[in-house]
Amino acid sequence: MKTIKEIYRIGHGPSSSHTMAPRFASEQFLARHPEAGRFEVTLYGSLAATGKGHLTDVAILEVLEPKAPVTITWRPDIFLPYHPNGMTFKSFNSEDVMTEEWTVYSVGGGALEEEGKPAILPDIYPITKMTDILNWCEDSGKTYWEYVKEVEDDPYLMDYLEQVWQTMQDAVERGLQAEGRLPGPLNLPRKAANYHIKAMGYQHTLKSRGLVFSYALAVSEENASGGLIVTAPTCGSSGVLPAVLYHGAKAYDFTKARILRALATAALVGNIAKTNASISGAEVGCQGEVGVACAMAAAAVCQLFGGSCAQIEYAAEMALEHHLGMTCDPVCGLVQIPCIERNAFAAARAMDANIYATFTDGTHRVSYDKVVETMKRTGHDMPLIYRETSTGGLAKGYEQMDY
Repeated sequence: MKTIKEIYRIGHGPSSSHTMAPRFASEQFLARHPEAGRFEVTLYGSLAATGKGHLTDVAILEVLEPKAPVTITWRPDIFLPYHPNGMTFKSFNSEDVMTEEWTVYSVGGGALEEEGKPAILPDIYPITKMTDILNWCEDSGKTYWEYVKEVEDDPYLMDYLEQVWQTMQDAVERGLQAEGRLPGPLNLPRKAANYHIKAMGYQHTLKSRGLVFSYALAVSEENASGGLIVTAPTCGSSGVLPAVLYHGAKAYDFTKARILRALATAALVGNIAKTNASISGAEVGCQGEVGVACAMAAAAVCQLFGGSCAQIEYAAEMALEHHLGMTCDPVCGLVQIPCIERNAFAAARAMDANIYATFTDGTHRVSYDKVVETMKRTGHDMPLIYRETSTGGLAKGYEQMDY
């Protein structure tokens, strides 16, 4: 299991797997071939199926095209066996002789992998299961965030988490101020500002829920517009965790130090899911994106409100369990319908998971690890049309809807 910095990547939306990672791959390939005469890029599977809506071609062209002509080929009918998000880069010299062919995969959260090659970043966590980490915490008397800090052994870790937190806050605040329509053919209006204004007119319970909705909408709308956000664990689910943390900071005056510790705990929860299953919508559906984001947020808010390690694990388990089977079927390949609303609902569900867990002593039958394992199996059993191809579910039925 790698550093939690892999869970929190700061970058521009709308998609970590379809926008960020292709951009990173293009930058790496260009660095190897700065004098190329031209480039060819082939996108496979989910990258090709929803790439235009996710601005995959734009991300690649912005990097490569200033240096040399680029041809992009879309192959949504071909799914390479290693991962649904495959892409092949080819470089040609001035005499049009190919100098390299490189196939790389976007595996979720902006991360890249090559088949048969070890990851660039090492695994640093000796324990990768939540139950085992819970036992470590109970034996040592320490907390999840202390386990993260001890393993990472990085004097700049909290500085990075502070940068993450600041980026999250900025995204919320920009989103609350922005109005107008979101980019793309759906012509969706931004809703965060109106939700925020309406929420302020209610009494405590509805006000609290409405504010959480508005914060999640704000970040998700910023992501859909290509704004600067933090993967948590992906771009498509980037509104969930900031919403609950921002609400905690504003409504309950939680200190920055407590927020940063909650971020560390949330990242551990996301890291466990990424390591033992997946956070890629193209691989396991939206349960791996919004579901894991909800688990991260539930763990974070439970810690903020004084939950025990057992209660934090229960909150995370519950949040992910109730997203099992969630498909990834973005309409028109955009991270808008149903993605933005899902972020808002998941943020509220994370708050509910905390309340439910803290009413208990943390004892329950199904562990977070078991749910992660189930999510992986469920995702692999899910037909391809429901895994970020926009060929099934809501995406297929959109033309029949009366809008």
